[in-house]
Amino acid sequence: MVRRLFAQVFLTIAVLGPYGLARPAVAQDGWRTQPHVEALAADALEGRLTGSDGARVAADYIVEQLRALGATFLPGRSDFRLPFEFTAGVNDAGTLLTLDAATGWNVSDNVQALSFSDSAVAEGEVVFAGYGLVVPDSQDFGYDSYATLDVTDKIVVVLRYFPEDVDQDLRNVLARYSGLRYKAMAARQRGAKALLVLTGPRSPNAGLTIPMTFDTAISGSGIVGASISGAVGDALFEYVPDRSVEATQAELDTGNPHVAGFQIDGVRLTLDVKVTRESRSGFNVAGYLPPSATPVSSTDGKSYVMLGAHYDHLGLGLQGNSLARNSERGEIHNGADDNASGVAAVIEAGRALTAADRRRGVILAFWSGEELGLLGSANFVETEPVPTGQISAYLNFDMVGRARDNRLALQAVGSSSAWHGLIERANVPVGFDVQIQLDPYLPTDVMSFNGAGIPSLNFFTGSHTDYHRPSDDASAVNYEDLDRVARLGTIIARNVANRDTPLDFVRVEQIEPQGQRASVRAFTGTIPDYTAEVEGLLLGGVIEGGPAAKAGLQEGDVIIEFAGQSITNIYDYTYALDAVKVDELITVIFMRAGDRHEVTMTPTARP
Repeated sequence: MVRRLFAQVFLTIAVLGPYGLARPAVAQDGWRTQPHVEALAADALEGRLTGSDGARVAADYIVEQLRALGATFLPGRSDFRLPFEFTAGVNDAGTLLTLDAATGWNVSDNVQALSFSDSAVAEGEVVFAGYGLVVPDSQDFGYDSYATLDVTDKIVVVLRYFPEDVDQDLRNVLARYSGLRYKAMAARQRGAKALLVLTGPRSPNAGLTIPMTFDTAISGSGIVGASISGAVGDALFEYVPDRSVEATQAELDTGNPHVAGFQIDGVRLTLDVKVTRESRSGFNVAGYLPPSATPVSSTDGKSYVMLGAHYDHLGLGLQGNSLARNSERGEIHNGADDNASGVAAVIEAGRALTAADRRRGVILAFWSGEELGLLGSANFVETEPVPTGQISAYLNFDMVGRARDNRLALQAVGSSSAWHGLIERANVPVGFDVQIQLDPYLPTDVMSFNGAGIPSLNFFTGSHTDYHRPSDDASAVNYEDLDRVARLGTIIARNVANRDTPLDFVRVEQIEPQGQRASVRAFTGTIPDYTAEVEGLLLGGVIEGGPAAKAGLQEGDVIIEFAGQSITNIYDYTYALDAVKVDELITVIFMRAGDRHEVTMTPTARP
């Protein structure tokens, strides 16, 4: 069915009531979470993109539910809504690169501002710095593209990605420091005026400028930056005797750290970058349930337990995170599981907690901006409407509406030694097959609170083939088990609220090394399933038409070897994916129903 947008917000309000949506009753089949999901995942909300009219209608709906629960404002606040500013869009307003009076480039096919660039003019001599990589000494491998170069007050040209022909172990290291922002930081710290990024002829997307992807940072990166086409790169290398871009890249692709960059003599460039950023307001929503029993001793300083879920989604999927098929482009992404389900769980857990004894106050929080980079929860932690040091624990619910085979993943359990016992006791009357995962470094709002030293727990029922697609609709949600997720969260939150002592916080060592990995450049179309304890990568599905599907992989398969790398967990798989070359055949070994299978696959390039 083709989804149609409501052109005017007043039409939405006129049809659905003063808060955009009518207050739900319990669904006919008795599932308390169902009306919330159906309301928030309705087409009328147009996908709840942060800062949009649909997101505001969703926030109004949540406020209405908080009022119905009898929740109050956070202490010292006068509204349930907590606004924050964010960058809603970024555009190139006419970047110009000039070589001399007769030679210049000003169209996106040849020069394109980097989304995080400052808007400024930089003029200077030009230095070619190879791949622009700087690997910290802690990695036991010396690689510094700037080791022999003086780039102070100069314009630096670097290749995109990382050396193509190195072995897989070295690729795993270099890939982690090949992100564009990391390269920009390295150039800036060495005194460069500007950074030009060239996608070499031996790399994926050869010769193309880099699309100006959405970047949510309100400010720039402290350096002027742009990507240039292969034609511009060739024009610059005409000033380099006996060298071409391809031959130079081939030499660098060996990974020899002693292959040096060089100044391009006789060349001065002027780079005039014009980036416009559109700033908008998003809204977190938070309500407070004060203690209903004798409060815990004030000496422990931990006055609150917090439950949270993000309520934003992808709108029409035009911001770059959509996995829509070509036939689905531009359709409303309703985000029923991601994350109307989490919002519903928090609302219903809050409803149950109003009837329970609570020795600590309970905060019910609903984040916007999660899909754009955890913006709402990060703003809460930074601005502290409630002092983070007074939060005993944070429970996060993200994608909890698609439980299968009675499985539920509880993640970030390593953030407190108390979680294991709390989970085991609380689950007795609920009866999930719980998969415990210690790692708190997750791509969801639990990351913000773990970073603030708050014991955190994330509820997750797993990925699926509708993830980030228009087909993530309310009709596909498992409401019976979603109600059970809310019940389990209620019991854990109640028990934390009534503990005599607060939870301890354990700082878990981050498996992913510091630095900034590039976006994974190879695409396979695999969808991991995090809800079962297996050795390998369990697939929750594969994307139709993707390399994995073409190779015959399917839901339930467990990848145990990928391109010669043994796979025991998601991190092994991510590193192996970083290391493969696109458009080159690899071997994948997987288990299916206890049998070992081997297929070949050809990963394709991401743009």
